[in-house]
Amino acid sequence: MIDYIKESFGELKANVTWTSWSEGQRLMVVVAVFSIIFSLIIWGIDSVFGELIKLYFGVIS
Repeated sequence: MIDYIKESFGELKANVTWTSWSEGQRLMVVVAVFSIIFSLIIWGIDSVFGELIKLYFGVIS
């Protein structure tokens, strides 16, 4: 198990190409903006369906 962990860290250091710090920050901003937009879309759809269900059950009662 210890050999596996050592080899894993060695592979991360030798074989993985890491992005630059500025590229990482840019990508983080892209992910954050996409996450906010996507959550607002989901919130809007949920609100619309919630109102439709209230109207539906209000008519039935």
